[in-house]
Amino acid sequence: MNTELTIVANYRPEVLERILRVVRHRGYQVTEMKMVLENEKVWVDLTVTSQRDVCLLVPQLKKLFDVIDVTCESCD
Repeated sequence: MNTELTIVANYRPEVLERILRVVRHRGYQVTEMKMVLENEKVWVDLTVTSQRDVCLLVPQLKKLFDVIDVTCESCD
């Protein structure tokens, strides 16, 4: 199942690596990614796929230090 996530984070050189590491460690595969850097903030649109429910991933991403917000259409 493909699910789209939108992540807003403070810009730091390592923030994208941290996000992708959590996604991979939790058993999800990134199928599409778009990133925009604006005003010291990063907007990352990820499309992930997995047999697992994506609602399990959202709280893990929100725990990351520089992540401000994570939105998911299927978890609201």
